[in-house]
Amino acid sequence: MTDELPANCCTPTIAEYDGTTDPPEHLSRFENAALLHRYTDGIKCRVFITTFARAAQQWFNQLPVGAIGSFQEFQSLFLHQFASSQKLRKIELSLFVVRQKDNEPLNKYLQRFNVVVLEVPSATQEVKVSAHNDFWMGTSSSP
Repeated sequence: MTDELPANCCTPTIAEYDGTTDPPEHLSRFENAALLHRYTDGIKCRVFITTFARAAQQWFNQLPVGAIGSFQEFQSLFLHQFASSQKLRKIELSLFVVRQKDNEPLNKYLQRFNVVVLEVPSATQEVKVSAHNDFWMGTSSSP
């Protein structure tokens, strides 16, 4: 990419990507920063590599010259290369398998449950309530 870096161009302040974390999340953070800084396609390509470390930097260094023609192409190559590091998305059923552990205080269980709720943005209020009701039904004692 031959786009000139503007004099006031600054690199985004996002965590480096080393190949071990979720690539779509890293890409999303970079895209948000690129939007804020109004990077052109070419500048995105040049700045994106500055967010790489270790395995990601090694991967980029071995790419043949001219392998990247656009940022969209760069994204595709990046996501394909690090697909095995992609975090598995939780589904609504994940809420129903969160159980209170033996001797676990209720507040600790609720904290864990709430973390899972945050990881399932598609969960409706009804599903969340149902998962909680499922928990409470399991705690009731029979006379």
